[in-house]
Amino acid sequence: MISESMKALTAGSSVIRAMFEEGKKMADIYGKENVYDFSLGNPSVNPPSVIKDAINTILDNEDPKTVHGYMNNAGFEDVREKIAASLNERFLTHFNGSNILMTVGAAGGLNVIFRTLLNPEDEVVVFTPYFGEYRNYAANYGAVLVAAGTDKETFLPDIEDLERKISEKTRILLINTPNNPTGVVYSKRVLEDIADVLRNKSKEYGAPIYLVSDEPYRELVYDGVEVPYVTGIYENTIVGYSYSKSLSLPGERIGYLVLPDELDGAEEIKAAANVANRILGFVNAPSLMQKVIGECLDASVDTGIYDANRKLLYESLISYGYTCVRPQGAFYLFVKTFDVDDREFTKAAK
Repeated sequence: MISESMKALTAGSSVIRAMFEEGKKMADIYGKENVYDFSLGNPSVNPPSVIKDAINTILDNEDPKTVHGYMNNAGFEDVREKIAASLNERFLTHFNGSNILMTVGAAGGLNVIFRTLLNPEDEVVVFTPYFGEYRNYAANYGAVLVAAGTDKETFLPDIEDLERKISEKTRILLINTPNNPTGVVYSKRVLEDIADVLRNKSKEYGAPIYLVSDEPYRELVYDGVEVPYVTGIYENTIVGYSYSKSLSLPGERIGYLVLPDELDGAEEIKAAANVANRILGFVNAPSLMQKVIGECLDASVDTGIYDANRKLLYESLISYGYTCVRPQGAFYLFVKTFDVDDREFTKAAK
């Protein structure tokens, strides 16, 4: 018999995953070329060619015991130093290798930091709408996800509702910008307003509230929009990053956490996250992909393809009478249906 918690999770499994599985079945019936799969966030752009070149070069030239072996749980020191230097150059930060922990994608990174910071019944606040797995990640550690509202026209955070939703049990505010599923990017002003609330509430409750910024879509932005680097705005910020979207490598499961020295309890958090990476069963991020990333930090995918898709989908849907916020980043649209019941609308569309 499976656990009671897994019974509930299995029964309520992701609708997006169900769409993906159904799409595969339909492709078998009608032909793959006749089924358009808009379910999973799989990049439609190929990885840059330097990724393949780096893989071949590393396999041909580096010691197999290194490329395929264990290392410090936090990752290869040289790769972490390279990532820190790259961030410093791009965002005027002052990180070093000790501030970087290599993770099994952004999802692995979030689970590591949740395991590090959360006690049972602690609360993680998140703005709606949000990536559905956030609730499961919090539940993994007995924590509770609390939803704070957003403006329904812009999907920007409702700061007053954030103030109401933070309690003495709040341990983390989790943000995602550029956002999945709305494509909205939080401006510096919005982030400063969030930071002010967190400082005031931390002082009120006598304990730090950590801001965790989940950033797999940071590089996928359009129309000259800039994504502020949050560690310069709020001192208790932890950044989770993934190369799944920025380099089209979702299946390679490679990313990192940024754990700044400015964090309350920084050294303790870094040490605990290192251990969490191991005891959650990841042990370490994939060794070959760590080395590949270390050689490809300046690589990028062609976001022009995503931009063309964004414009086509958005402008077409608007012309048909739908309501949708024009996405500034990522590769999603969050569309209002004509029907009050979204499931009935989906059934009719299918």
